[in-house]
Amino acid sequence: MKEDINKIRNFCIIAHIDHGKSTLADRMLEITSTVEERRMKEQVLDGMDIERERGITIKLQPVTMEYNGHKLNLIDTPGHVDFSYEVSRSLAAVETAILLIDCTQGIQAQTLANLYLAIEQDLTIIPVVNKIDLPAADVAKTKREIVKLLGCQEAEILACSGKTGEGVAEVLAEVIKKGLPPKEKELSLTDYPRALIFDSKYDTYRGVVAYVRVFNGTIRKGDKIRLLSMGAESEVLDCGIFKPDYHSLEALSAGEIGYIITGFKTVGDCRVGDTLTANKGVNNFSQIEPLPGYKEVKPMVFAGIFPREGSDFKELREAMDKLKLNDAALSYEPERSDALGFGFRCGFLGLLHLEVFQERLRREYNLDLIVTVPSVAYKVFKNNGEEIIVRTPQKLPEPTHIKHIEEPWVNLDIITPKNYLGNIIKLAQEKRGVYKNTEYISAESDEPRVILHYEIPMSAILTDFYDKIKSASAGYASINYEFLDYRQADVVRMDVLVAEEPIEALATIVYRDQAMSEGREVVNILKDTLPRQMFVIKIQAAVHGKIIAAEKLSALRKDVTAKLYGGDVSRKRKLLEKQKKGKQKMMAAGKGSVDIPPDAFVKILKR
Repeated sequence: MKEDINKIRNFCIIAHIDHGKSTLADRMLEITSTVEERRMKEQVLDGMDIERERGITIKLQPVTMEYNGHKLNLIDTPGHVDFSYEVSRSLAAVETAILLIDCTQGIQAQTLANLYLAIEQDLTIIPVVNKIDLPAADVAKTKREIVKLLGCQEAEILACSGKTGEGVAEVLAEVIKKGLPPKEKELSLTDYPRALIFDSKYDTYRGVVAYVRVFNGTIRKGDKIRLLSMGAESEVLDCGIFKPDYHSLEALSAGEIGYIITGFKTVGDCRVGDTLTANKGVNNFSQIEPLPGYKEVKPMVFAGIFPREGSDFKELREAMDKLKLNDAALSYEPERSDALGFGFRCGFLGLLHLEVFQERLRREYNLDLIVTVPSVAYKVFKNNGEEIIVRTPQKLPEPTHIKHIEEPWVNLDIITPKNYLGNIIKLAQEKRGVYKNTEYISAESDEPRVILHYEIPMSAILTDFYDKIKSASAGYASINYEFLDYRQADVVRMDVLVAEEPIEALATIVYRDQAMSEGREVVNILKDTLPRQMFVIKIQAAVHGKIIAAEKLSALRKDVTAKLYGGDVSRKRKLLEKQKKGKQKMMAAGKGSVDIPPDAFVKILKR
């Protein structure tokens, strides 16, 4: 048993988005002959169509490889900031991390964030420079950056190309040589097995499948199992490893990474981060110490999702229930809007998470959706001492009842070439960022790069900040952010009225000093987007009942004087007067209600 444990290496690949993690994993699968050549394709471990199309990883994916007499368990992780919770879960299940850096781009913001996560978990770090086959590759400069960051020797840094396969065998050899086997102290074979659930997914035919790292003992088919924090009990229907498809085994032993088909019916029973144990003669479960799990992920961005056709609400609810099974970070609750009917208020980790979720609903379930303007969760302190969380502008209490409002702030790191420093500092100041300090990554090179540290309101980076940073830096800058705290904010609710009727779905929470310019922008977008009616339409933005911006959309006019020819001008005036009275009657009779076309919502969302 002991010898087997020393032959196991559990590792993951961490990197910034698009630095070649999934491509490197493909080459590893090829070299170790885990996947047959005829089944080989790009991004083997990315199962979703949307992952392949966008070239990004969204869900972590484990795989077991046999190489040089060792069993290598790899977990491929996402790189985007919105999915960093998937990375932290992978790190808890392994002992070694390959830090992958693209030598055409150097160290980026998410490289640092993922590295700090790995150092916190006390993992062995193996630095690897990737994409050495590209014409723009600057291996020497990237190695200098890594030496400065990690304080390691330049000789310890490996170079490879995930695309051509050059140097990948050396990376695997280094994982075996430098990577630690599963830790000895955790593997004293006690009376009870313990495994950490680092992911779970719902399989239509098999129910809930738990992805586990076994820390103690052995879990066999047919064993009765119990989850320590949930207290739920079931039976191991099947267990095994990933090749990368499910490969059934009789048992999973200490140090291994694999799957357990649990027999649970909902993923809620099998929570990620829980400790799974087998009931082998255990009478008192309170004596079993749970393995350290993870922090619960808290959604940061909230948006309303409504079906375009009210009759699709049931399909939308079923689709969201299914997606929730594989997405632990998603939260949602039913919501009703006067303008849009029944839908859901959903919580996401960031805008990419929202975008991917929306795309999956559209593709996998063929749903036509309207998504409202994303907002953050505000803390509202009322005069009576009550504290409430407000996620939608409609729920904001009357100003007379509010003592003060707090909004979430984040720590923001921006990595950029020094040449674009001026543009980026200006943008961060416009967005209310508070400057902390600047660090140089590669001061001695021709193109020095710096890390800017800011504290900034989360609402400021919600919609277009990433695009603006890319524009300000000609695409070279990268960002990473993490939640910091709540701070007081002077914000108000801005209502939008069309034909003097408030449009609930267009209400937003804005800074008091920006309300006028925001109002003017929304009013102008609506003026350009709304179809003209037979009567004049007033479009207004208001704060606390006071109009701060207004436009008029002129009426369509039928030429009532067409049939006149010559004659007295009073006849013409009489017909025009009659038309005017008719239009006033239409307004008074309540025919002045106006349908807001869905593309108006989209344009306001993207303003």
